[in-house]
Amino acid sequence: MQFQNDNLQMLKKKNSAKQQKAASEAGSLKRFLSSSTTQFTFGLIILIFSVYAVIAFISFFFSGAADQSRIEGVSLFHWGRIEGVENWAGTRGALLANLLVNQWFGISSAFILIFLITLSLRLMQVKYIKLLKSFILCTVFTIWLSLALSFCLQPLFNETAFLVGGKHGQALSSLLKNNIGTPGTLLLIILLFIIIMIFLSSQTIPFIRNLFTLRFNNWKIKPKKGETKTETNSEENDDENEVIVVPDDDDKPEIKKEPLKSPTMNADDDFEINIGNDESESLIPIPEKKPETAPLSPFEADKNAEQLLAELGPYDPQADLSHYQYPTLDLLKEYNQGGIQVDKDEQLANRDKIIATLGSFGINIKSIKATVGPTVTLYEIVPGEGVRIGKIKNLEDDIALNLSALGIRIIAPMPGKGTIGIEVPNKEPQIVPMQSILASKKYQETKFELPIAFGRTITNEVFMVDLIKMPHLLVAGATGQGKSVGLNAAITSLLYKKHPSELKFVLIDPKMVEFSLYSVIEKHFLAKLPDAEKPIITDYTKVIYTLNSLCIEMDDRYKLLEDSGSRNVQEYNEKFINRRLNPNKGHRFMPYIVVIIDEYGDLIMTAGKEIEQPIARIAQKARAVGIHMIIATQRPTTNIITGTIKANFPARIAFRVIAAVDSRTILDATGANQLVGRGDMLFFQGSDMTRIQCAFVDTPEVERITRFIGNQQGYTEALMLPEYTGEVSDELSPDVSLDKLDPMFADAARLIVSTQSGSTSSIQRKFGIGYNRAGRIMDMMELAGIVGPTRGSKPRDVLIIDEYSLEHKFKELGI
Repeated sequence: MQFQNDNLQMLKKKNSAKQQKAASEAGSLKRFLSSSTTQFTFGLIILIFSVYAVIAFISFFFSGAADQSRIEGVSLFHWGRIEGVENWAGTRGALLANLLVNQWFGISSAFILIFLITLSLRLMQVKYIKLLKSFILCTVFTIWLSLALSFCLQPLFNETAFLVGGKHGQALSSLLKNNIGTPGTLLLIILLFIIIMIFLSSQTIPFIRNLFTLRFNNWKIKPKKGETKTETNSEENDDENEVIVVPDDDDKPEIKKEPLKSPTMNADDDFEINIGNDESESLIPIPEKKPETAPLSPFEADKNAEQLLAELGPYDPQADLSHYQYPTLDLLKEYNQGGIQVDKDEQLANRDKIIATLGSFGINIKSIKATVGPTVTLYEIVPGEGVRIGKIKNLEDDIALNLSALGIRIIAPMPGKGTIGIEVPNKEPQIVPMQSILASKKYQETKFELPIAFGRTITNEVFMVDLIKMPHLLVAGATGQGKSVGLNAAITSLLYKKHPSELKFVLIDPKMVEFSLYSVIEKHFLAKLPDAEKPIITDYTKVIYTLNSLCIEMDDRYKLLEDSGSRNVQEYNEKFINRRLNPNKGHRFMPYIVVIIDEYGDLIMTAGKEIEQPIARIAQKARAVGIHMIIATQRPTTNIITGTIKANFPARIAFRVIAAVDSRTILDATGANQLVGRGDMLFFQGSDMTRIQCAFVDTPEVERITRFIGNQQGYTEALMLPEYTGEVSDELSPDVSLDKLDPMFADAARLIVSTQSGSTSSIQRKFGIGYNRAGRIMDMMELAGIVGPTRGSKPRDVLIIDEYSLEHKFKELGI
């Protein structure tokens, strides 16, 4: 009996060793195939083959007729030499080209080669291209063009051996002609082309509508002399205003699964362990797309909004970048952790220690249950009758000692529940990948205007907020606890949801390294001063100018809202889209502006009130005009986070801090000093406080996202903020006089007159001087009558129309 048991154990060990070896080999193969080196090598091989095939394909149209008799009936896999082949790519090239052209799809086989080149560039990571979309497009065009060429052009080549649409096109064309005739086949080809163009271009539907509109207008009876044209029929207007939305099949999720119910594991009758509800259904991100609309045409002053809307359709703010592609999920790293791992023994041991600790102090417990999160486990206990909550709260350190754990936090009582919560860090905390957050159903189906997905709660739910409702956010925490990752997560959330026409960032980075990766999306998502050389603001003097410029932008927007009778930027943009506001009167589409400041404390220590005052103004007023702020600091002290800042930043995030007083400064309560670090954070808004594990987005992921966006067509420049004229510094006299002119006065005056633009920043850029000196020269020109007075954010009027008049002015001044 003992011998049989030994044999069974030996067999089990052998089987286990074989399984481990097979798993190891499979893992090695997977790592080999997924490595960037392997993918680059495969991509290079495909690229070289594609170039060779292109050469053979092109040569076929010059030498195909001569080679046809020599390669007739020869297989592509025939490796013997064929004499007299004239194809530039040799025997193999002649056979390959004949296969592509005559045997397959004719000239349209070129799309097969285009897809191979696209695939190679993607594998080599030269350019990020949607392979599925490219494959579908190339397949559709290959089949359609093969049919169209065979139907239209093959009669011209009947006496040759060249099949212009290949055997595929010839067979399909013959089949259709036999069933629906020549007219039916022609109409089908035209219909297929129109359908393809509808999915490819948003301008196709308006173009077709305009064609019909033009034809119908020609048939209308013209009014007789003296008659005025009456309003058009209401039914006709309804037809013209109707917008048909055609969903993009590439962006549709292919599979939707029912959300899984949270499994419950009963340790015994009094204790249950819940795994938080995981909503990370992997769906393809679907940015909300507006109905197909016509691009903006100039408004005509003599027509009302209804007529313009009927003729031109709604204004489309995305028309300038209509082919912009939103970042894809494959740019983010996927961590295969297999969901939350529950260590049942750990949970049971912690339960027993909590019960024992409370029992030693005479506190009875009716029930206890655990909810396992990615970083911490929440134990909810129901105390016995007569137990004071404060007594349990005071045992925080004793429970932490018995559990041998850092970061114990007691929530007494739990909001909305009749329980007391004890948060205990897990021994093996798990990463929350940004990929899983952005792939979640909650993020993709959100209706938030500015959604920011920070991470997951203790119950493993995606935690997401709308920046518009916050409306500003304060982030604080000690060095290395996750602030920069949190800011990157916020920016990434917005980049995956918003079009460049709808959102602009103002990034202020005194450390000069945190936001440098975002400089490549300058022409897509960034805003800056007109004279700024770099899109990321690092110099504190430029920070002052930028913040004051934002105050000017805020005031300008409020004037536009007042003129339009709108209460907020959403109402204003809706009116502008419906062509109820005239751009000739200064109205414009307003994108959201999100100002993000990293290391706010350093700016306060350097510039003090010059920084705090414009921030306070923006925080108090800018919400309605679509300007929002996120500021971060690693110095959560009262001289940095003042009462003014706290009053205007109701939403706050605290990462781990060292002292309880720092936690009170940020959150008005303790708790941040008991976090475990590495992205563990508390979100506070109003009276609610939520513990979250921040989503992790690494630097290479941010680099891939920004490069993906930066490689696409952008605007000609970043969004230019209004020009701000700073005060004259103490080193220059505030009393401007013409008795002592600046040496650059004459050259600067010639520049202003030649460009007919009284801009201080243009003088600064042209002559490489400081802003204060350029402003002083501009004041001298105002005294001399060359330019007019300041007009806020707009350039001054130039009063001298040409250089001859300027030279006459110089003589008057004695220059």
